[in-house]
Amino acid sequence: MRFQLAIRAISAAVLVTLLIGLAGVILFDKPMPVGSQVDLYWAKTIVTGRREETRPPGLADGLLKVLQQVSGDPTIAGDPRVAELRVKAADYVRSYGYRDRMEGIPIHDGQGTRDRPYDLTAEFHPEKIDAALSALGRKPWPAPRSVILVYLAVRFEDNSYILTNDTELGFDQRESFLSAAWQAGLPILLPESAVVDDARLAAEKLWAGSPDELASLARGEKLLVGTIQWNKSMRGWAADWQLYENAKWHHWQIRNVNFDEAFRNALSGAAQILSGNGEP
Repeated sequence: MRFQLAIRAISAAVLVTLLIGLAGVILFDKPMPVGSQVDLYWAKTIVTGRREETRPPGLADGLLKVLQQVSGDPTIAGDPRVAELRVKAADYVRSYGYRDRMEGIPIHDGQGTRDRPYDLTAEFHPEKIDAALSALGRKPWPAPRSVILVYLAVRFEDNSYILTNDTELGFDQRESFLSAAWQAGLPILLPESAVVDDARLAAEKLWAGSPDELASLARGEKLLVGTIQWNKSMRGWAADWQLYENAKWHHWQIRNVNFDEAFRNALSGAAQILSGNGEP
């Protein structure tokens, strides 16, 4: 089957980021390959302005993300000892920098730079993160990590489709899914539309397909099959996920969330299973 690698470490707009290091200014303009040992120790969070008071909570959020990325264990957020680590998040940071999320949009209506949203990107010291995980009774999940094939069926009101990597249909969802994969430190593959057409693979088949039929899509690779449907009455999405690896299926689900949260649930669940940290 023909697939195109549909995950990029970070969008082109984010790649050109000024990282203001602890010892100076670093221009970071190289892609961070998803699932490599390097990018797992990077995190990005949104803050308001570049003020001193917004930085500590942003770095604290970044530290939690990195601990989850490196270990593959999303449940680490529930460990009360992590709250103590987050208070001193700056101690784990090697460099950080900002990107204006409204770049190119003139300041208007009395808005100043203190009120504009920024991406705060931080690089954390690998040795310090690994030591923190060890103190928490956890360990790094080694890179490189296996690529996961993803087949996702989307149903919105009367429309159904399979998310692919080369059409405008589902563009926002595709970008959201790729972002969730980067945050989880998992490289993924989405199918090309031609592959879906050649296989006569309709979205409904992913809802009704038997485990054996779905497993045949894996072609020897790890496979994530998902279905996500808009619930009009609840004004949220219902998602079901199935991960196939080592001839075994794992199931989990999430209800009444936006699709960003649904996709984060998909990839964090897959990471939890593949890293050996239990079931989601």
